[in-house]
Amino acid sequence: MAMKKTDLEKNKALKLTNKMKQATADRFGKTADAPVDRREQRKLDQAKGLVPFACKLDKDLVVRLNALAADHAEGMTGLLTEVIQRGLGDAAA
Repeated sequence: MAMKKTDLEKNKALKLTNKMKQATADRFGKTADAPVDRREQRKLDQAKGLVPFACKLDKDLVVRLNALAADHAEGMTGLLTEVIQRGLGDAAA
């Protein structure tokens, strides 16, 4: 069944209205200190010389690390960097 021309125009108008509402909501909903998106964060990490490193750890160890990272100033990344450097005997730790 074909739609009438007026129905098509109504649908177009509804779509346009929704897009305008969403654009306004997005613009006013964002704050100046909004979190950085993943792509920007990746660029910032690369500029710092950070490289993603994944591994599998025992669940109990992860629970302990999460508890320690909650109190660490630099979060999980800073904690792991510190622990690994100490474990390797680096003087930088």
